[in-house]
Order: sequence, then C-alpha cells, then structure tokens
Amino acid sequence: MKHNLLLFATLFFSISLSGQSNWTHFRGSALNGIADDSIYPVSWNDSTNIEWFIPVEGRAWSSPVVYGNQVWLTSASVDGKEMFVLCLDLESGNEIYHINLFNPDTVYGKHAVNTYATPTAAIEDGYVYVHFGRYGTACINTSTGEKVWERTDMQCNHVQGPGSSLFIYENKLIVHMEGTDVQDIYALDKKTGRTIWKASRNNNFYKALKDIGKKAYVTPIVIDVDGRKLMISNGSAVCNAYDIETGEEVWYIVQGEDSTISMPVEYEGKIYFYTSFITPEEGERYCELWCVDPKGEGDLTENILWRKKSAELQLLTPVIKDGLLYTVDTRGVLYCLDAEDGTIIWQEKLKGKYNSSPVIAGDHVYISSTRGDTYVFKTGLTYQLLVENKLPGEIWATPAFVDGAILMRTSKGLYKIVEKKQ
Repeated sequence: MKHNLLLFATLFFSISLSGQSNWTHFRGSALNGIADDSIYPVSWNDSTNIEWFIPVEGRAWSSPVVYGNQVWLTSASVDGKEMFVLCLDLESGNEIYHINLFNPDTVYGKHAVNTYATPTAAIEDGYVYVHFGRYGTACINTSTGEKVWERTDMQCNHVQGPGSSLFIYENKLIVHMEGTDVQDIYALDKKTGRTIWKASRNNNFYKALKDIGKKAYVTPIVIDVDGRKLMISNGSAVCNAYDIETGEEVWYIVQGEDSTISMPVEYEGKIYFYTSFITPEEGERYCELWCVDPKGEGDLTENILWRKKSAELQLLTPVIKDGLLYTVDTRGVLYCLDAEDGTIIWQEKLKGKYNSSPVIAGDHVYISSTRGDTYVFKTGLTYQLLVENKLPGEIWATPAFVDGAILMRTSKGLYKIVEKKQ
C-alpha cells in the first residue's frame, strides 16, 4: 500500500509539474483554458513583443500543442489533398519536422469557414497524436518524427468537415467521430491504435433530428464523481457521461436539434456546457448554457441547476475562475456570469465574431476574434478592458500559453509572443 501511495504521489507530482510547463491539449493540459503562473504579455502587434513568426502553409484552425521544447500543429492544403503536421523549436521557431501524413483519394466537402485540419492534436512525453477526422488519425514519435501507427477506418459523414479534438486519458486516446450517419466515440490504445472500446450515442435521441443536425464537433473532459471517472461529452441531441474505463453510458440529458461545438467545462464538482439549438414555436432559435450536478445515473434532467438562454450555435468554450464564468456568444456579446447560479454579473458587446476560446492567465482574460483582434481584460466583478491587440490575418485557433509565451496561430502563421524587456 505504501508503495502504491508513493507511486501515485510521484505520478501526480509529475503530471502537475508537466502541466505547468506544457500545453498538451486543446485549451491546455487540464483542458480548462487556465494558463500556468507565469507572467504573460498583455500587449503586442506584429512588430512588438514578437519573439518569432513562422509562416505556415495550407489552411488550418487547429491549435498548437507544446511539450518540452517542441511545438506541434497540423495543417492541410486548401483543397484537402495534403494533410501534414509540423514540429517547431519553441525557442527559435525553427522547423524540426514536416511530416506528410494523409493524401486522400477522395476529399469530401466542408463548411466554407472550416478547414481540413481543424482538430487539435494531443501530446505527451515521447508521442504526439494527430487527427483529421474521417481522413485519418496517427501517432508520431516526437524524438524521431516516425509514424508509430495510423487509423483510417474510423469513418463518419462530417458533411461540414472535421472539428473534434483529441483527448489523452491514461492509456487511452479518445476520438469522436460524429456525423450525419453515425455518432461514435472511440477509446484507442494509445500505444498501438487498437480499439479498446467504442460507444455509440443512443439512436432514440436522434430519430427526430434531420440528418444535418446529427453531427457534432466536441472535445470531451473526464471528471471524478464519487471515485468514478466519467467522460462528459455533449453531442448534438444529448449530453452523455460514459465510464472512461468501459465506455458504458452512465447518464444522459437530452436537448437540442443540431450540431454542438463548444466543449464541457468542470468547476468545483459541477459541469457547464452549451446545448445545441432549439427551434421554438414562436421567436428565434436559441441554445442554452447549463450547469449540471453530475451525480446520478440514467436521465439527469432534474440535475440541471441553472440554465441561461443564448444565441444559437455556440462555437467557443467558456472559462471559469474564482467563481466567475466568462463566455462570448455568437453575436459577440461577452458575459461574466456567477458560476453558482448563472446570474449575469456584467456583459459587453464586442466587435467581430469569435471562434477562439478564451484563456485566463493570472488575472487577465484573453479572447481573440476572427478579425485578428485579441482583447485582454481583467478578471473580476466589473468589466475592465486593458488593451486591444491586432495581428495580420484571422484568428480561429485557441492560443497556447506556456512559460510566459503565447503561441498565437493566425491564418498567416504562428507567432510566439513574449514580454520583451525595454
């Protein structure tokens, strides 16, 4: 027992330490949009506080991931016929690897604003895992640049292109494949790529939906509920909790009739997520932001603690700190909500549209628009805008924050932003 406790403590310390200096998933190593305790720059432009800029060929909205001194990001040609991954040196920006992975014989259509390399990779010590939806998933050795395994048999009809990012949990790599035809979630053995389990969402909840509404582009989280590890995943018709070890469905909540994109968030034992949209008999379509107590089994509708109506088709994922939830709806309205009861603390109309999810570093919130603007404002009970930064190109990817540097991907390439001494 002592040996097991020591092993657990060592493992926990290692994970915690690595989480402070790495950015391993979409929205960070803890998938919560919270940066480490480093001091991060607040203001920049394309010539101020830029350590380096690297043009990136192709078109992609995937975020960079970082482990040690390596930055990895995926990209694809505009026509989708070439799908590849880049590895850059964090300090210099120099290219370490340029690996061509998939050259599909058939390229399917996508939404005009999507790309063929929108899913964000996941990385750990020694390996990076990349995903291009139906076109393929692969594991790469980060020391050699060699492909360890690949899967091209996991298929769905995305219709509007791929979007779900990868998630590493212990020995598993979680892959979402939700289209108009199937709504499948895979747990792969991360070492071999073989399927450990496969879960399909309950078709009874999807029968009433039009085919176009059955797709989803979500990234899951894993939370501890009374000692049981549950994977929370909000699909277009239903939010599910699955036992992460077996893929068994534990509970569900039904609402919505079309795509979900925003991922769930956990805070102090509760989960927060956007539903897909609803079409009322009168008035405009809308979605809702829910706060749910995740304890229980079966239908958890009665566990909804509060719900807030929002504009339809929520793209970005909220971020929560010190009891305050920050989010931007599809109309560009920035909200600060009380995470306990959903009360609006303040709201502010911003310019532009937002797909990149907000990140909190210290007492600053960073949120970037598709026009290339990044607002930085103070956390707290009043709206305090500090600065509005501008970079050339569009920003759709959520930035990575690591060791005092912000890695910001635009449609032009990748910037490393640091606070330079005067």
